[in-house]
Amino acid sequence: MSRRWMTAAVAVVTLGAGSVQGAVPANVAAALADKARPAEDSARDGPRKPGELLAMGEIKTGGKVVDLVMGGGYFTRILSGVVGPKGQVIGYQPAEFIQFQASYGENQKKVAAAYANVVPLTSTFGALDLPDGVDLVLTVQNYHDLHLKPFPADTATKVNAEVFKSLKPGGIYLIVDHTALAGSGLEAADKIHRIDPAIVRKEVEAAGFRLEAESAMLAAPEDPKTANVFSPAIRGKTDQFVMKFRKPK
Repeated sequence: MSRRWMTAAVAVVTLGAGSVQGAVPANVAAALADKARPAEDSARDGPRKPGELLAMGEIKTGGKVVDLVMGGGYFTRILSGVVGPKGQVIGYQPAEFIQFQASYGENQKKVAAAYANVVPLTSTFGALDLPDGVDLVLTVQNYHDLHLKPFPADTATKVNAEVFKSLKPGGIYLIVDHTALAGSGLEAADKIHRIDPAIVRKEVEAAGFRLEAESAMLAAPEDPKTANVFSPAIRGKTDQFVMKFRKPK
């Protein structure tokens, strides 16, 4: 499938009603407005706020970024348009996920076939080997998976170390996940697929990163933070935290 690349004449634009309100970089806005995006993806933009989120990533046209655990490819497809034809998106899908559910591997292949600048990468978490010189590593609703019981206890430590090595000095590690109650410990990751933000900060800073910003853009105060995120009563309406870490120069 051919890919239509869109350019914009201004550095910053404001998206209209039904999307993110506020300053969004032109390359991000153009990627979101691309008519080639699947309709089901565009329909999800409202609650996911991809424009505001990716603005935090400071992604330049021609950049090199990683979608760490790409899932169905929602953010991978957007990132492809953001970096443009001269940029590169590494779409990482864990081998453990593909073994658990074949559609993860099928989705990865479909996205890579449709977008020329998407490079698929598959390995176990423990064998993760990202390319060097990356500008941004983005992981959305998947950091807690590093603490699932089937995985070794040091999985998060190893993944964070690899991300740190992969990023160029000054590069950004942008993490979004479902919020667990403060002090709930790691049991929440496996039982209800949430994680206490304090745990994430401690682990990522231990890898050498500096926390630069947090955002409440995906906050949902009405979420009691005790239900499994896949529960029909709460799915799509969870409280989520956003943390922006930077590798020191």
